[in-house]
Amino acid sequence: MFKLKEHGTDVKTEVIAGVTTFLTMVYIVAVNPAILEHAGIPKGPSMVATALSAFFGTLAMGLYANRPFAIAPYMGENAFIAYTVVKVLGYPWQTALGAIFISGVLFVILTLARARVWIAKAVPDALKYSFAAGIGLFLTFIGLMDSGIVTMGTPGAPVKIGDLGQPTVLLAIFGTLLMAALMVMRIRAFIIIGILSVTFLAYIFGLQKPPKTFVSLPPSLGPIFLKLDILGALKWGFFPVILTVFVMDFVDTMGTLIGLAARAGMLDERGNLPEIEKPMLVDAGATVLGALLGTTTSGTYIESAAGIEAGGRTGLTSVVTAGLFLLTLFFAPLFTSIPPYAYGPALILVGAMMLEPLRRIDFSDYTEIIPAFIAMTMMVFTFNLGIGITAGFLAYPIFKLVARRWREVAAGTWVLAALSLIFYIFYPY
Repeated sequence: MFKLKEHGTDVKTEVIAGVTTFLTMVYIVAVNPAILEHAGIPKGPSMVATALSAFFGTLAMGLYANRPFAIAPYMGENAFIAYTVVKVLGYPWQTALGAIFISGVLFVILTLARARVWIAKAVPDALKYSFAAGIGLFLTFIGLMDSGIVTMGTPGAPVKIGDLGQPTVLLAIFGTLLMAALMVMRIRAFIIIGILSVTFLAYIFGLQKPPKTFVSLPPSLGPIFLKLDILGALKWGFFPVILTVFVMDFVDTMGTLIGLAARAGMLDERGNLPEIEKPMLVDAGATVLGALLGTTTSGTYIESAAGIEAGGRTGLTSVVTAGLFLLTLFFAPLFTSIPPYAYGPALILVGAMMLEPLRRIDFSDYTEIIPAFIAMTMMVFTFNLGIGITAGFLAYPIFKLVARRWREVAAGTWVLAALSLIFYIFYPY
């Protein structure tokens, strides 16, 4: 069913990869509800919606698309809804979920019409590879911050080295070195071993309390299930929000899919992901379902790179990850006890591995390398994948025009540039 031999893998490798992906992104079960709580969405039901959205989306990715990509509510979009749409603009969370539902339906329609596929194939190779590297640097930055190796600084120096006297920081450094050593030794389960080792040491030294109970019944989904306000989101004044959600999800998903596929060696000789419409359709469906369940935009997660680095190449990886997400409904105390300084090192090393596609960019062609550089740096330094990806889409045709090489720009690339321009015009800064 999963064509394991054709993809050069086996059941053991796929299972390890699925567990690895899960361990690097299980934090979303705790973090997403904590962020959405600022929008007024109850934390308990939000946790259930997060886990169910990840389960159904990732399972569909495995069974239908046969790709090792996991799906869950996006981190950037949940912050946009909670802090911008609800807190700054003053809209209720029900209306915000209505906007997410509308954008998801639009994605389904565009995907079935193959418009998304046409546009995705128009992404220049240099940008495809820069998305992979940019995602890697983004992951590394998250890992450094989560582990405490890097912390917030002052206005003159926004980030700085963490407190190396803190035991948690030392454990994070140990975890990074342990994983790196195991990786050099070509032990495929290096990420799992590292995460569990640091977590176990945290328990021993009293830095992290073991869960008091391993099993608990999930809270009721009733307070948020089907509570979205679609009619409220259809008002003209809400158009900028819908457009922002639409473009952010579009570019995040496309950039992540292409970036992960590039790292996994899944792109064809033309630099395209075969049957990309399948993971795109799954992504669109997950967004629609997530809004119905009561959570924000869902899509392919950059942490899927961890499972890919562990050898995952087929949908069996996603099926394993999906099953573990379903278990979080009953084992949430256990899974959420993994501290950030345990999974942070995994993100750091995965980010390093994702820099490999950069060597495929022609560094002698400034019209290729400059847009790629802009995309990567804006991804990391704005802490927003959507900002970086759209910046790359805008920069690419501009520099081709400057070099009088506009014939090299595909029609779909101009569409992406136009969408990106609209994104910046309407983005609620």
